[in-house]
Parts: sequence; structure tokens; C-alpha cells
Amino acid sequence: MQPVETSVVEALRAGDESAFRSLVRAYGPSMLRVARMYVSSRAVAEEVVQEAWVAVLDGIGRFEGRSSLKTWIFRILTNIAKTRGQREGRSIPFSSLVSDDEASVDPDRFAENGQWSSPPRSWGPEERLLGGETRAVVEAAIAELPPNQAIVISMRDVGGFTAEEACNALDISETNQRVLLHRARSKVRQALEDYLG
Repeated sequence: MQPVETSVVEALRAGDESAFRSLVRAYGPSMLRVARMYVSSRAVAEEVVQEAWVAVLDGIGRFEGRSSLKTWIFRILTNIAKTRGQREGRSIPFSSLVSDDEASVDPDRFAENGQWSSPPRSWGPEERLLGGETRAVVEAAIAELPPNQAIVISMRDVGGFTAEEACNALDISETNQRVLLHRARSKVRQALEDYLG
């Protein structure tokens, strides 16, 4: 564990409310987005997040530091969200990959690190990319993805998770994560190109 993380864990174990509030501010919005991928409504997602925070506080004494605190928290969240989603009948296992014959952007357009090696055609000024309309296109494209792709792209590209953190939180292999992320990015990129073209 990192020294800062060790002090946060110790503060939580001591019942420090300010440490807890800091964690809620830091991870709460991302947790809500992740939970929303598994359940049918925002209200249920908020309940899942609350249940996850209770589980974090109940289990902090047993946290061993084998993963980062963030990964541990999101693992708790995804387990609770999966269970709730299954009760709602909306869960799709991550082990089931979509068919290989799906339309996709040419893989050569992605760099080794997974980023785009060349931007989509017709991308204009940075302001246009950051504009509300473009964000809405990206959000709509993510909402249309299969749930297993949507959760991975949301965690990696929206939530800022590393590949390892996403794999650990979702209990999926690195290969599965890469395939899901590539397919999701391809579809989102295509939606952006269609919009901007």
C-alpha cells in the first residue's frame, strides 16, 4: 500500500468521518456510473452505491492491501451491483463475448496503448470536442453498447481506471478487458465520426 493510502485506511478504521467524506467525493460519481451499468434505474444504482459504502465501512478492518483501496471498493460495488442486477434480470456475464462478426473500426487505427493513432476525420477545434453535443453523442453511444462493453469503457475512459484496476474490479481477464474495450472504443469512435462527418 502507498503511504497516503495507508493513512486513509487507518483513518477509516479509526472512524474518521472526513476521510470517509473525501473517499465519497473522490469515488462516488464513478461508483454511481458503474452501478448504473448493472441496474435498471438511477434510484436503484444509488441504493447499490449506499450499500457498497456500508460494506466498505463494515469490511475496512479486513482490508489487507493486496489490491489498491480503489480497486477493493469497486470490487465490492460491482459484486453488489451484479447481485442486484441479477435480481432485476438485467445482468449479462462478462465471460460472454459478443460475436466476432460485429462491425468495427479498423484495428490499425489504434495505437499499441489502446489510444487512437489518428483522430477521426473532420474533427474540428477542441471546443467542438468538449462541447455538450459531442459529449451527448459519446454518452448515447456508450448507452447503446452491450452492458459488458459499456462498463469497461466507462471504467477505463470515463472513470480513469487502469487496465489492472478494471480487471480486478470486474473479475475479468486482461484479454477479455482488452477485447471489450477495443470493441467499445470502436463503436464510440464510429458514432463520433458519423456525427462529425
